[in-house]
Parts: sequence; C-alpha cells; structure tokens
Amino acid sequence: MNRKDKTDFTQGSILGKLIPFMMPILGALILQAAYGAVDLLVVGRFGTTAGLSAVSTGSQILNLVTFVIIQFAMGITVLIARYIGEKSFGQIGELLGGAITVFTIICLVLFVVMISFAKPLAVLMQAPKEALTLTSVYVRICGGGIFFIVAYNVLAAIFRGFGDSKSPLIFVAVACAVNIIGDLIFVAGFQLDAAGAAIATVMAQAVSVVLAIIILKRKKYDFKIQKQDFRINKQCKRFIKVGLPLALQEFLTQMSFLALCAFINKLGLEASSGYGVACKIVSFAMLVPSALMQSMASFVSQNVGAGKHKRAKQSMLTGMGVGLVVGVIVFSCVWNFGDILTSVFTTDTAVIQKGADYLIGFAPETIVTAIMFSMVGFFNGYEKTVWVMTQGLIQTLLVRLPLAYVMSIQPNASLTKIALAAPIATCCGILLNVMFYFVFFKKQTRQMEQA
Repeated sequence: MNRKDKTDFTQGSILGKLIPFMMPILGALILQAAYGAVDLLVVGRFGTTAGLSAVSTGSQILNLVTFVIIQFAMGITVLIARYIGEKSFGQIGELLGGAITVFTIICLVLFVVMISFAKPLAVLMQAPKEALTLTSVYVRICGGGIFFIVAYNVLAAIFRGFGDSKSPLIFVAVACAVNIIGDLIFVAGFQLDAAGAAIATVMAQAVSVVLAIIILKRKKYDFKIQKQDFRINKQCKRFIKVGLPLALQEFLTQMSFLALCAFINKLGLEASSGYGVACKIVSFAMLVPSALMQSMASFVSQNVGAGKHKRAKQSMLTGMGVGLVVGVIVFSCVWNFGDILTSVFTTDTAVIQKGADYLIGFAPETIVTAIMFSMVGFFNGYEKTVWVMTQGLIQTLLVRLPLAYVMSIQPNASLTKIALAAPIATCCGILLNVMFYFVFFKKQTRQMEQA
C-alpha cells in the first residue's frame, strides 16, 4: 500500500484506516502531555511547593493559549482534508500562505500580552501569595517563546490535514527528550525552580519547530505555495470561518478552567498544588478522546469532500466504540489508583491526597468524553463549528462553571465535589449534540446525499 492509499480515508475499512491514523496523533498527544508532566515531576522533586504551584497555575495560562491555537488551526486541517477529498489541490498553497500570515499576527499580540502582563495574569489567577512571583516569571518566559509554541501547533495541523499523523509524532518525540534534559539541567542542576521548567519548555518547542519545517520541506505533497500567497487572502476568510468558532469556544472553555483554578487556589497552597498534579493526570486520561476528535475531523472532512456522507457517519460511530472501550479502562485506573498516580509527581502527602480527591470526582468524565469528542470531531469535519462552539459554551458557562463555583463556596467544599461538575456538564453536551443531529443535521445530510 502506497502513501496515498494510507491517507485516503474514503475507501477501505474504517477501523483499519482510523486506528493507524489516530495512533500517531495519540502518541504525539502523550508526548505533549509529558511536557507538563515532566515539568511538575522535576519541580516537585527538586524544587519547592511554591514552584510546584507556580508551574501548575502558569501552565493553566499557557494551556489557554495552546488549546485555543490548536482549535483555531483546526480550520487548516479541515480545509486541507476537504480540498484533498475534492481533488482541489490548487487552493492549498493559498490557504497555507494566508494561515501563516494570520498566525504570525496572533504571535505578535500574544508576545506583547504575556510579556507585559505576566504579573497581572498571575494575580487574576489568584496564585497563592507564596507562588505569585514564580508564576509571573513562568508566564513571562513562556511568552518570550510563544512563536515556537504557536508555530508547532500550526505545523502539526498542516500535517494532519494531509493525512500524515506520523511526522508530528517524530518531532514532538525529539522535543520531549529536549524538554526532559532541559528540566534536569535548569531545575535539578541550576535550581531555577519554575523558571527552569519554563526555559526547558520553550527550548523544546523551538527544536520541534525547526525539525517540523525540515520534514515539511522534504515531503512531496500535492500543492505549491508562492510568495504572493503570504498575505490576507480569500482563503483566510474560509479557514477563519471554520476555526474561529472553535477557538472562541476553546478560549471560553479554558477561561472557565482558569476560573476553576482560581476557585481552588482560594482553598490554599496544598489544594492548588494537588489540583495542578491532578490536572496533569487528567491530561493523560483525556488523550484518547482528544486523538479521536482530531482524527475524526480529518477523516470525516475527506469523506464529505468525496460525497460519502454515510461513511462519515459510520466513522463517528466507530470512534465512539473505540473511545468507550478505552474510557472504561482509564476510568478504572483513575478511580481506584488516584493516590498512586498523584504520588508520582510529589512526596507531599497532603498534596497527594488533594490530587486523589479531585480524580475521584473527575473519573466518570473519562467515559462520557469518548462519546462527546467523537461527535464534536464529526461536526467539525462538516464545518459545523458554529454549533460546536454553541454547545460547548452552553455546557461550560451554564453548567460546569456555575456548578463548580457553587461547590467551591460550600462550608465543606472538597475537590471531589468540584470535579463532579465536569462529567455532569459533558452529559449535558451529549444531550445537546444528539438533539442537534436528529432535529437539524440528519435532514440536511439526507438532502446532500440525494443531491
């Protein structure tokens, strides 16, 4: 089987094509999650509790930026896959030139904001007093390297659009190794605490960007990009139309996570650190649903471009099945071994207990998210990103955040009760998506099949 056969998702076994495409994405996500996990692990072992809190809070801010960029770049992934399905290769070069121009502007804005307002951002996050300075330093250093963080995620989106999920795995693997070495040098060796973790993260992302550009130049994809493509062009409007709703949804969702972090920070340094450790474990627990969502967008978009709507629907159902099987296994691990998992990152028994408390409440999310993310990936593939944004905002702003806040202000507030807001909100999201599919979307796809 040649390369094009492997990246042609419009024919052959769905499971046989989906799994090989998804696994490298999953591997890359695992390694990306390892960035933050290694930071916490090394700071937890060789730094201070204040440094651990700073990395926890600062990484929440960095995650806001990173995840919004990933969702915005989804517009690139979806359109490349759509053009491949339609055999419209001539539009890809213009799309990439316009997208690079837009993201360069975004980088400049983020650089100024994160450098100039690092301390106000740390205060806004209600970072514990003992960790305020370290948190602002962490944010400022990451802001200085924001170009590399954005560039990596845009390049990964481009590769996935071409059906190539293996190349991003290669350069993120190298970057992860650089990050581990950097953490050991700057945190364990030079005792730079949270600042050392930030330096290692930026350095690793820089390496991944350089490697990604080298790999991209060596690939012989069916497109040509010219100098005049690097401007705000007509393709910008279409990719922004797809990516912007996802980015807005992700922005508000991540803002809710920041608010949740602020709620928990009020409960003290141990709760703040325990939540930070738990979040790293959660990031690993959510990897398979996240990989399914990203895979589904490319998979479905190609089939929509080729007019194969029934196959697109079958892809979503296949993704749900895979996600549920894995979700049950992950649930069992998180529910039963939360204290063991948190103890990997710190030796502080109070922090270990707080982290385990949060994981017990969050555990059901590992199952219901498999359904939710497969549906979101399916709608993304159809460019129904306005709906994806709408349902995401409803479940986040009207369910999860208010519920978490109410739980946090109770006299007997616990991280377990606060964490329960996540699976409850996701169940509401599933209900909304099912209603949308049967009330609005099913009729539209039937008309498209008959056209």
